[in-house]
Amino acid sequence: MGLFSFTVESKKLGLLHELVPKAVVIGVLVNPRNPNAETVSKGLPAAARTLGLQIHVVNAATEGEFGAAFATLVQQQAGALVVAADPFFNVQRQELVVLAARHAIPAIYEWREFAAVGGLMSYGTIISDAYRQAGVYTGRILKGEKPADLPVVQPTKFELVINLKTAKALGLQIPDKLLALADEVIE
Repeated sequence: MGLFSFTVESKKLGLLHELVPKAVVIGVLVNPRNPNAETVSKGLPAAARTLGLQIHVVNAATEGEFGAAFATLVQQQAGALVVAADPFFNVQRQELVVLAARHAIPAIYEWREFAAVGGLMSYGTIISDAYRQAGVYTGRILKGEKPADLPVVQPTKFELVINLKTAKALGLQIPDKLLALADEVIE
């Protein structure tokens, strides 16, 4: 799972760089309690170097740590932010979106639900598809299949969602290339 998460985070970094090409310092918000945190924290700087970017990883494992994380991003002059995939962050999405807006930091998130509540951009799996797959597997197990015999299934469909209202509030012009790639544009 770590390699898969890193691949998605690298793609998010690339999309954010296309949107904010002048941002050289990119913050990455990671939950250190997430099993994939180390993979993201150590892997993204290498991906960033290929784009000529600097990465500053900030950690937050509780809602109370968000303020300090964003203060650090401002102090480090982060021009944009990648919010790493994390179920806790998903639950706290409204707070994260508000903090990014308050500090005028363009941010990309994992799920469309972030863009729906005012986040700038999201790229990731479709969470309802993951729930559907979990239901299918649960049904197969309830019918007698052994969990160890079930194949590992990775998501194959990803969606890019862009919130134009947030882009406008941040003074960003979305490149036509990104708009063409978007699965959904929120106006």
